[in-house]
Amino acid sequence: MTAHSDPAPTETAGQAVGLTAIGTTRAGMLMTLKRLGEATADQLAEQLGLTVAAVRQRLGPLVGEGLVAHRDERTGRGRPRRWYRLAPAAESLFPKRYGQLANQLLGVIGDADPSLVEDAFTRRAEEREAQAVRRLKGLDRDAAIAELARILDEDGYLANWEKTAEGSWRISELNCAILDVARQHGIACASELSFIRAVLPWARVERVSHLLSGGHSCSYEIREKRRVRKSPTPPQLG
Repeated sequence: MTAHSDPAPTETAGQAVGLTAIGTTRAGMLMTLKRLGEATADQLAEQLGLTVAAVRQRLGPLVGEGLVAHRDERTGRGRPRRWYRLAPAAESLFPKRYGQLANQLLGVIGDADPSLVEDAFTRRAEEREAQAVRRLKGLDRDAAIAELARILDEDGYLANWEKTAEGSWRISELNCAILDVARQHGIACASELSFIRAVLPWARVERVSHLLSGGHSCSYEIREKRRVRKSPTPPQLG
């Protein structure tokens, strides 16, 4: 059986960037809250070797940025005791191995039956297409392109769109939400192109830039299909 335990390269390369980018002290505070689950300013000060005033000074901006939440506990008279914890938004700063897990699972499934991997991507595509078609129904061309870009953006692709001088459209995905999976499973990229073609049946869609080929984005050129006019049927003689 093939081993599928290697970490996804893009995940291991940047797993600490989120925390280090916000500064050592602030990162240490978030790490401490992650480890303790909940802590008071006094406890954080003891753990970090800072004064309570310094901790409170740094907690304020973290609360304002939505990275830290708090609750007040009243046990008697006097000021309530304030407990701090990580807010859900802070989870994005910590390492995640979704790509590695997905590749491991797809590898195990592929070892058992390679066709099941293709079936999984097909099922995913069908579900995405059904949802997208409902959202695009009744929209004109420009509105449909804008809504599709919005759908892709919601899926994590950091997508935008523009209309060219020639009257065509271009959708660009600046981020690949499934990059680590796409590196190992080419069908992931093929299914993305198929998805866009399926939800825009009136258009001819071509990928003109590709992240995996060194491009800055995955970009798709969209042109309206030309309607073929049928020649009039000649009159029958006889």
